[in-house]
Amino acid sequence: MSKIIVVKIGGSTLGSHDTTIDDIVALQQKGEPPIVVHGGGKLITDWLKKIGIATSFVRGERVTDAPALEVVTAVLAGLVNKDIVASINSRGGRASGISGVDGALIEGKIAEPEKGYVGVAVKVNTGIIQALVQAGFVPVIAPVGLNTYERPEGAPNALNFNADIVAGEIAAALGADRLVFLTDVAGILDTSGQLLPKLSSREAQTLLTSGVASGGMIPKVQACLRALSAGGKTCIVDGREPHALLKTISGEYTGTVIATE
Repeated sequence: MSKIIVVKIGGSTLGSHDTTIDDIVALQQKGEPPIVVHGGGKLITDWLKKIGIATSFVRGERVTDAPALEVVTAVLAGLVNKDIVASINSRGGRASGISGVDGALIEGKIAEPEKGYVGVAVKVNTGIIQALVQAGFVPVIAPVGLNTYERPEGAPNALNFNADIVAGEIAAALGADRLVFLTDVAGILDTSGQLLPKLSSREAQTLLTSGVASGGMIPKVQACLRALSAGGKTCIVDGREPHALLKTISGEYTGTVIATE
């Protein structure tokens, strides 16, 4: 694992004309297999709505009670994960789908009681990722992990983790060269709606504390800062653009790059 690329993809960036899967296959065939972390928030919301469970968010993260956790696990580790794996394999790649539960990849604890069964990562065990990559597979990771630490009596074995945060923790644990977020926006925008093409880690932190970075962008920026702390390069790009992933890896950045300086 000489060159490690962690890619976080959201369900909203995957559509009938999307090139992300093709880019993942192309990177694998070039000998640069990425490690893929995915979300699936929109589909989770759709399924929760179907069965009459209300959805709410606190600081960009879904509040997850026991019934919602069952849906989150089924959708993320089942529907979304296997659809991505099937798409990669059907286009000539080799992928294997796992969650943070498998191989005890993500061990954590309940983050904040007001968010319900949402986890914060305490330990990342990368053995299963390394084994899959060495065996020739692209790991495709669903952000459901173990409830290991400070577990209250009666609490479930698994927790719902924010996919952006998981991507940052995995990138940091592996010492990844790059962490790439493929999103459904152009990148990080300023208060007037203009794209910020490059930020230092200090400037990114200021966007968090000032509230300019809000909603779902908060965990993405936090994850970038986490990956930067381990020496990686990070960026948030528009995954709807054709071959955005390949362009980013080749140095043709179209979104926001967050660097140490």
